[in-house]
Parts: sequence; C-alpha cells; structure tokens
Amino acid sequence: SATGKAPVKYWIHTNMLTLNGKKMSKSTGNFLNPEELFTGKNTILDKAFDPMVVRFFMMQAHYSSLLDFTSEALQASEKGFVKLMDAIKKMENLSVSSTSSFDVDQLVASFYEAMNDDFNAPVLIANLFEAVRHINLISDGKESITAVDLKKLQQEIHAFIFDVLGLKESHTQ
Repeated sequence: SATGKAPVKYWIHTNMLTLNGKKMSKSTGNFLNPEELFTGKNTILDKAFDPMVVRFFMMQAHYSSLLDFTSEALQASEKGFVKLMDAIKKMENLSVSSTSSFDVDQLVASFYEAMNDDFNAPVLIANLFEAVRHINLISDGKESITAVDLKKLQQEIHAFIFDVLGLKESHTQ
C-alpha cells in the first residue's frame, strides 16, 4: 500500500539452503551472495554459474525441501539445462509423420499434474526430460510424431519451461 502497487498474489515459503552440506548462514561465513555465484568470485564453488542454471538447479528441488548448493550439483544442473535447451532447438527441425509413436496428450497431461501437485517442479522437470527423450528419438528416426502433436508439444514445452519455470536461454550457451 505504501508504493501504490498491488501486493503479490502468491507467497511460497521455502526450506533451508545449505552450502556443501552445512547450513548457509552469514554469521558463520558459510554463504554466497548472487554476485559471487554468478561471477565465480568466491572460494567455495569451482566456477561461475549462469543465473538460469542456478534457477534450473533450484527448481529441481521441491520448494519445501532442503537444497544443498555444491559445485557438483550445480554442474549437473548445467548439463541438464543445456540438454533441455538443445531439445527445444531440436524440435524446430523435427520431421513429422502420419502417426505419433507415443501419447503426446498423456505426456502433456503429466506436466499439468505435476504443477497441480503443490507446484511439484522436480516432477515437472522429470516429465520434461521424458519429452526430451522422445524428441531425441524422433530426431534419430526411432520414433515419430504428427504435425499436430508436434505443434502441441512445442507449445506446451515452451509454456512450461519459459512461462511456468521462468527459464530463459542462457547467455553463456
């Protein structure tokens, strides 16, 4: 009310953050601020991480779960993020067929089910990687998809990755 703007629509409480298995706390010196995380100017992690990789990493744990920042976990998320973004690009050049070899509607429904289950982003991401698996198989000629199903899959994957999870293409990719 002090700024004349409407308050937020949603509040989400999170569990504790840890850094290399220890509670993150400024008083103990076991913490990173975002700048240190993104620039790599710290003595705790092996390198800098793109903000989208960090966001993706954080989405892989349920918001009410403990989240442990480690170099290894962030690097694994970086690989997963790249794989997800590569699949989105790959969808643009997929060949279509007269039939789909998997149930696109069921796959898309799994995206919605995950979000309807208390914003279960880790399950959503697992389901998105199931879509990535199908995209790669189509690209390799081992599965098929119709033009209608491909359009639906593209629209839904874009909506969930970019609008729901708030991810963007990385500047460092």
